[in-house]
Amino acid sequence: MGLALATPLRRRIPPPALTLAGAACAAVVAVPLVYLAIVIGDHPDAAWEALWRERTARLIGRSLLLAAAVSLSASVLALTLAWLTVRTDLPGRRLWSVLVVLPFVIPSYIGAYLFVSALGPGGVIAQTSWIFGFWGAWLVLTLFTYPLVLLPVRAALRRLDPALEEAARGMGRRPFVVFATVVVPQLIPALGAGALLAIAYSLADFGAVSILRFDSFTRVIYQSYKASFDRTGAAALAALLVVVIVLVVIAERRIRGDRGRTRVSPGVARAATPVALGRWTVPALLFCGLVVAVALVIPVATLIVWSGRAFAGDPDWGRLLAAAGRSLATAGLAAGAAVLVALPIALLSARHPGRISRVLDTVAQTGYVLPGLVVALALVFVGTRVAPWAYQTLGIVVFALVVHFLPLALGSMRTALLQVPRSVEEAGRNAGRGPLAVWATITAPLAMGGTLAGAALVFLTTVKELPTLILLAPTGYETLATRIWSQSTVSAFEAGALPALLLLAVSAPPLFLLAAKER
Repeated sequence: MGLALATPLRRRIPPPALTLAGAACAAVVAVPLVYLAIVIGDHPDAAWEALWRERTARLIGRSLLLAAAVSLSASVLALTLAWLTVRTDLPGRRLWSVLVVLPFVIPSYIGAYLFVSALGPGGVIAQTSWIFGFWGAWLVLTLFTYPLVLLPVRAALRRLDPALEEAARGMGRRPFVVFATVVVPQLIPALGAGALLAIAYSLADFGAVSILRFDSFTRVIYQSYKASFDRTGAAALAALLVVVIVLVVIAERRIRGDRGRTRVSPGVARAATPVALGRWTVPALLFCGLVVAVALVIPVATLIVWSGRAFAGDPDWGRLLAAAGRSLATAGLAAGAAVLVALPIALLSARHPGRISRVLDTVAQTGYVLPGLVVALALVFVGTRVAPWAYQTLGIVVFALVVHFLPLALGSMRTALLQVPRSVEEAGRNAGRGPLAVWATITAPLAMGGTLAGAALVFLTTVKELPTLILLAPTGYETLATRIWSQSTVSAFEAGALPALLLLAVSAPPLFLLAAKER
């Protein structure tokens, strides 16, 4: 064993064809950034004028205020729910652990549509006007982004060494004091990383803020694009948005990398003794119930009510099923294409680590940082200026989806390839098999689980994608997402209910696949 460890497998030079394929695939992701540089470079004065307007300053302030408010409220919700479901004797906490993360399954624009149909003019619960604007956007984004904070915080809380908490309680400190002074400081890395993810999500969101009529970055960029043939202003605002989100992502990665504040249990984490809630049991149950009721029960109940009315009204099933088929086809093509594009980069990263593979991997990751609206605008430019034959075709839609969601497939495939022992591949080559034969008979089958998980993750995200389809889809190419969007813009709640229900239904299979992989 010692000899085997002392003589590691030699690092092989990557084949030139694989390097070229990886470089070509990574270059695909750089298209949006090249677009922004070209448009701004052609008209620098107009770009500066758009950036230095008083309206731009107000836009920055409004967007950052919304993102900060969403992040703060989502963090408070997530921290409280994580502690209640992990560290206390909350009755039914296993069930609550599942229920409090389910709102993340609902796309934010469907959530916005459902809240408007429940609380807006003609709503099934109340008729109010506050749902539009800042407060409505804050409520909806908070309810459907707090799981972004909850999941990492809950995972970190489960890994914490409970010895410090038990020692503090042994000194007579009350549970809330122990939580605030001992637990929370150790959760700062996970809490900060999740909060910054909520900020990035809020800044990049397009569908919810548009339905709720709040002028954030993405809505104003879209309006600027639609209102003028001059794309310079929209490109300048998009570039500014990209810079802000990149700074947020960099901060998130630095906080996520900080583990100095956290004391974890060595080996398998020791289960902490649950904190007895005592007289706070009923308030805790009411709190969890209120969150689930507002974030899950009200949207789902509203969807059921409107769907029931739609059923009674003899819906156009042919049109609905055709839209569902297009959604499935688009997402399926995007998932397959993303796997193919990610393959050479994942192989280079897992089997030939070095400077080239690191550069290509970093470039490939940038697509997910960019808002979907920015990626779509870049492909509009490519389609109208460089490849008019491809504009408003299914091909350019799939291209844009691959650019945006490639990292989802890449991360899963890279991990799967790293888990395949290189010694097994070496044994196959020593047996006289060629590289392709080794790949087809050994590597690919062993990495298939991770590859399918990556494809399922891309499918799950692309089937719900909205701005790409709005800007790039062929004329008359209606999917479930665009159907929901078109109905929400005219407050046709009944007509949009069944597409929303179908969209949630077609999202279920990849969710089950991902859940099975986790088990």
